[in-house]
Amino acid sequence: MKKAIATQNAPATIGPYSQAVAVENGTVYVSGQLPIDPATGKFAGDTIEAQTEQSIKNIMAILAENGMSIDDVVKTTVLLSDIDEFGAMNKVYAEYFTEPFPARAAFQVAALPQGAKVEIEVVAVK
Repeated sequence: MKKAIATQNAPATIGPYSQAVAVENGTVYVSGQLPIDPATGKFAGDTIEAQTEQSIKNIMAILAENGMSIDDVVKTTVLLSDIDEFGAMNKVYAEYFTEPFPARAAFQVAALPQGAKVEIEVVAVK
C-alpha cells in the first residue's frame, strides 16, 4: 500500500507525480526538489548555495508532513547543472546531513527544469 504526501510548505507539483510517497514499511520516497521557495514560487536565489539550501528545506518540509526529519534520510540523489559547483553544493549539504551520512549519488545533467542549478531527491526510513 502507498500513500501520497503533500504539503503547502514545499512547492506544488507541476505534473503527474506526488511530492512524496510513503509505503507500508515506513519508507518515504521524496521526488526531486527544485530550489523553489513555496512562498514566492520563485528560486530562493541565483547561487548554488542558496538553491541547495532551498531544495533541502523543501525536502525537510515534505518529510515533516509525514512525521519525519532529515535524520531519517538514508539515500540522496543530487542533480547539478554544473559539476564544477559540486564543492559549493557539498558545503551546504554538509550543514544539514550528519553522521551516519546517507548514501549519495551526484550527477551533472544537461539541464534542470526552469534553469535550476540543483535538484535533490531523497529516500527516508522511519
